[in-house]
Amino acid sequence: MQLVETSPQHEEGARIMTICNACRYCEGHCAVFPAMEKHLTFDASTIEYLANLCHQCGACFQHCQYAEPHEFAVNVPDTFAAVRTSSYVNHIWPGMARPLVRHGRTFSFVSALLATTAFSIGVYLEHGGQVFSRSHDSFYEVIPHGVMAGTFSLLGVAVLLVWTMSLVRFWRILGLPSAFFIDRQTYVRALKSMLTLENLGGGHGKGCYQHGERASQIKRWFHHLTMYGFLLCFAATSLGTVYHYVLQFPAPYDWLTGPKLLGTLGGVSLLFGSAGLYWSRRQTTPEIDTEDHGMGVSLIVLLFATSLSGLALPLLKDSSWLVVALCLHLGIVVAMFTCFAWGKFMHGMYRAVALIKSEHDELP
Repeated sequence: MQLVETSPQHEEGARIMTICNACRYCEGHCAVFPAMEKHLTFDASTIEYLANLCHQCGACFQHCQYAEPHEFAVNVPDTFAAVRTSSYVNHIWPGMARPLVRHGRTFSFVSALLATTAFSIGVYLEHGGQVFSRSHDSFYEVIPHGVMAGTFSLLGVAVLLVWTMSLVRFWRILGLPSAFFIDRQTYVRALKSMLTLENLGGGHGKGCYQHGERASQIKRWFHHLTMYGFLLCFAATSLGTVYHYVLQFPAPYDWLTGPKLLGTLGGVSLLFGSAGLYWSRRQTTPEIDTEDHGMGVSLIVLLFATSLSGLALPLLKDSSWLVVALCLHLGIVVAMFTCFAWGKFMHGMYRAVALIKSEHDELP
């Protein structure tokens, strides 16, 4: 059953995959081409699967004998990037959120501005204007722990709901069986691909072709810094929750405690990783740098701003600037949560499902 409405992007993807399936020169480059070879025809659902399996390393574009100026004009990275952007819009839940995805930059900026303003007004109403001009020893003197925990718990539940509804649809589109009937080894192999980003190796382990014919590992490194920095920050928050509710040890924490060490290491890694991804994106050759409604840049900027403002908070302790910085940081984090649900962060979720299908199809 066709679950995806065919668009010009899907038709172009099918045209290119038909050519690639006849050529097969790039079959060792990444997971896309072995998966492609299992198909004789390419409907919209198959194209969305292959597009989300693509990591846009650019190797197939640089090595393709049918790329422009050849009349076939084969460009897998650019075409699949357009398909992925279309899939984020088409499968988002609820459907009324589609305009938010189509205006990624504006949505992220407005979300951060409104959330920062809301936190600032709340602090003003609770403490009065003088709160912005005096120093504070703890964040919770400014905004109670219950308010922060309650706000982001509700946002977290909302994000999980959006992910579930969107991914269930994408799971069905890819024709996967129930998650409970997939072999454990499939998940293990897919997780290995996710954590090592092996499909950014260009088929030979030398990396991506972003700046021409010379491969580089730098995009892969920056992705690793960003991914593991984010995971470390998440681990710091989770450990802080255990400290607060289980060990009855509320923040603020000393520098040598688990939450502070994990958070600092994760924040620094995220800071350099997101800055590197922005630089890498700016250096990417225009032929494979497809417009994505500002979703990619918005996510990178939000990750950078979250890590920068988070790292600044302990340094501003006992300063009158702490209140402003805290409201700004929380506002940015709210915007990042909205980006998780209705922004480029979803590409990681769809790619994970595509990798699971790839590994599932490989097993006998």
